Amino acid sequence: MAIRLGDIAPDFKAITTEGEINFHEWLGNSWGILFSHPADFTPVCTTELGTVSKLQNEFKNRNVKTIALSVDSLESHHNWVKDINETQNTVVNFPIIADPIFEVSKLYDMIHPNASDKFTVRSVFIIGADKKVKLTLTYPASTGRNFDEILRVIDSLQLTANYSVATPANWKNGEDVVIAPSIKDEEIAAKFPKGYSRIKPYLRLTPQPNL
Repeated sequence: MAIRLGDIAPDFKAITTEGEINFHEWLGNSWGILFSHPADFTPVCTTELGTVSKLQNEFKNRNVKTIALSVDSLESHHNWVKDINETQNTVVNFPIIADPIFEVSKLYDMIHPNASDKFTVRSVFIIGADKKVKLTLTYPASTGRNFDEILRVIDSLQLTANYSVATPANWKNGEDVVIAPSIKDEEIAAKFPKGYSRIKPYLRLTPQPNL
């Protein structure tokens, strides 16, 4: 069954490179990113896991935990991590789920038979501290993910969860944001003391409120 935005992320138990976890318990009060990989010892996946390892401080600054999944065995994962560390100049410091019988893969609909019935696609689930799914992305096996974009999306999700704003196209942290249409003009001064510009009645911009 497909997982939709706003759904509670399915809980599960799994064996990982950092021991057995209960997913919701492991998340605690943090946000989370669960992302799947077609297989161990594949070139694109190796670069992705290396990139996420190097970005751990960026994720931690946003209160985000990262956890990867591949359908290979735990022993294979541990051997693959050695290659990732060597080739990507890093130390993988987050768990990788071993899912050889597709328990988590099927729970999160990561197997797309028309692409492959043996390997997971490159799924991404961003999960809030409330355990609800905030974003889903699906990439084909041949296309590596843009983790700068994933960080940008997290910035937007966390900002818009706490303020009555939305982020425009190509927005980056620090840039102006859109005031929610539900906010009336006469309410803006109290909610957004930094001021605003009214381009159209439905398009009003204000400086990012949490800076």
